[in-house]
Amino acid sequence: MVNDWINQLPLEDVRQVTQIGGGDVNKAYRIDTSKESYFLLVQPNHPQSFYASEIAGLKAFKEAGILAPRVITSGQINGDAYLLLNYLEHGMGKQSDLGKLVAHLHRHESPNGQFGFDYPYSGSSISFNNDWTDSWTELFVNRRLDVLASLLQKNGLWSSDDVILYEKSRDIIMSELAHHPSRPVLLHGDLWGGNYMFLADGSPALIDPAAVYGDRELDIGVTTVFGGFTSEFYRAYSTAYPFDEGYEKRLAFYQLYYLMIHLHKFGMSYAGSVSATLRGIINEN
Repeated sequence: MVNDWINQLPLEDVRQVTQIGGGDVNKAYRIDTSKESYFLLVQPNHPQSFYASEIAGLKAFKEAGILAPRVITSGQINGDAYLLLNYLEHGMGKQSDLGKLVAHLHRHESPNGQFGFDYPYSGSSISFNNDWTDSWTELFVNRRLDVLASLLQKNGLWSSDDVILYEKSRDIIMSELAHHPSRPVLLHGDLWGGNYMFLADGSPALIDPAAVYGDRELDIGVTTVFGGFTSEFYRAYSTAYPFDEGYEKRLAFYQLYYLMIHLHKFGMSYAGSVSATLRGIINEN
């Protein structure tokens, strides 16, 4: 990060800039000033609007009483979008407190009673339409799973046999969700183990949201894909907000979704996991 760029930030007395991990989408930096520290996200060659969805998600979290980074400001410098947040110091905490926090998040229902969000989902290589709808299957199956399936076939990551497996699984998903009373609640949207943290005082916080109002089982399904959540987390969550009957079967739908995203982003190393999940959905019925 060059000094000319840093000097254009609305900060005084910058003492140190350190590049840190920011996921696969952004460049990320810790900025220390004489008064406090900040977390800076940068997306080169993008407009300021690139961060609109994340800002809206963090605002929704704040209104729901969810501990998350606080937005300081955003803008564009030399053609690069940036988002400046307060810096959260890492600590150690309890998975049970994290479970309670996620359950609290999921208690916040959509302000208009519909599924969706004011901004689309925007990842590094894909975007999904979040326009408001009365139908969870419209948002999840038509606008996410089907979009992913089309891209995987188009990009040569799926064979005709894979497409057949998907179509069979899709029929099952549509049928199962038709009999499940989904409610549009506030979701993190990308709740893997790297998107939560514990602060210095032990409090759990959620970071890097891909917020959307949807079925809470999507978040829970995503937590089961790569680990990072213990039995203590699920016990505390289910005590605070009991799971709906048959949820174990439906979690596979959201595992499939998350694995399909990773197959699209990272290639054939995820092909076996996607195929196994498709077959598991079919064999369960």
